[in-house]
Formats: sequence, structure tokens, C-alpha cells
Amino acid sequence: MSMYPFPPAPIATVPIAGGAQRFPVHRIYCIGRNYAEHAKEMGSAPEKGTPVFFMKPADAVVCDGRDPRFPPGTGNLHHEVELVVALGSGGADIALADALGHVYGYAVGVDLTRRDLQAAAKARGNPWDTAKGFDDSAPLAAIVPAQGRHPQAEVLTLSVNGVERQAASVADLLWPVAEIIHELSRLYTLCAGDLIFTGTPAGVGPLRRGDVVECRLQGWSDLRFAMV
Repeated sequence: MSMYPFPPAPIATVPIAGGAQRFPVHRIYCIGRNYAEHAKEMGSAPEKGTPVFFMKPADAVVCDGRDPRFPPGTGNLHHEVELVVALGSGGADIALADALGHVYGYAVGVDLTRRDLQAAAKARGNPWDTAKGFDDSAPLAAIVPAQGRHPQAEVLTLSVNGVERQAASVADLLWPVAEIIHELSRLYTLCAGDLIFTGTPAGVGPLRRGDVVECRLQGWSDLRFAMV
């Protein structure tokens, strides 16, 4: 007899580029307002300040060529292309000098956002959960093992139906990857399998059913999907 009253949900996994292994997802952390120009377009001061963190459920990932489903409850779904960090180890209170040593690899991903729900939550001082943490809200390319390399000034781009909307260098991150890991580890015990969406550059905009989205982290990772 099974110890469970019903089969447990499968573990969310993401393909690893160059082989048959898969990356088991533990948690998905995200940071907001991490590019100055995006902060300005969202009506916030373009300053480093205190990092703004939020989360998505692990099973929000969409990969292996599957197209994300357009979510209910919104009339204003937005794309946010991001550099995504995959951790191969973790811990609490990770020293800044040690932070990059916990990185397994990198990928390009999209933080899909129900912008109208986010705006309403902000206006009321409420959490962003329904705006950020819905089903299929984290399309993600295969993870490329770092193997001692780390993005420095690579360009992050996103186009919709062949028209470029977002483009910026990862060097423009207000909170670089090492600092994000360090700051997160002061709030959570990070683990192997954690994903970190590191923030989006300016140019976020609406998506509709049928739109084809193409993203690239220069020299690392490509992602293509359609909203269905």
C-alpha cells in the first residue's frame, strides 16, 4: 500500500544543454527592478536601494519546446526577458567572494507577468503572487553549464513576431549575480536546484495569443515559444 493517498506531483525539471541530464528545480527566486531603465519605465527611482525579491512555484517552468498557455484573469500579459542563474549548491549567509562558486549554469528565460494584476496589487500594497506566480509563468531555455565561465557583458534580447522589444547588456544589472546570491542567502537557505531570475531590462510589453517570442542570451542560450 502506498504511503500517499494519491501519487505525488512530479518534480519540475529543466534540460541541461549538451547531454541527457536534467536540472531538478527546487525553488524559483526573482528580483525586481534590477535594470535602471526598466525601473524608470515602471515608475520607480532608478537606484540600487534594497533588492526586491519575489518567488514563482517550481512547476511554473515551461521548457522542452512546450508553448506556455495564456493565463486567465488578465487583460495585460507582459514579457520580461531575463538572465537566469541555476545553482548547483547553496547555503545560508554565503560570502560575496564565494557566491559564483555556487552557480551550476545559466539560461535565458522570461518572467511572464499579469501586469494589470500587479498594478492593482501595488496600488493596494498587496503581494504580487497572482501577478507573477501563475501556471506557465516561467518559460526557460536549456541550462548551459558554467564550467568556470560567467556572463559579463553579453546582450540579452527579446523579440515578438520578429520585432525586437528588449535589448540590454547584463553588465547593466544594478545587483550583479554574485550580489544577488549573497543577498538572497541572507534571507533564505539556498539549495542546489534553485533558479534565480535576475531582472528584466526596459522594453517590457504586452503579449497576445499566437504571438511568437524569441529570446537570446548572447553566446549562451536561445529560447523560442508561442503563446497558446
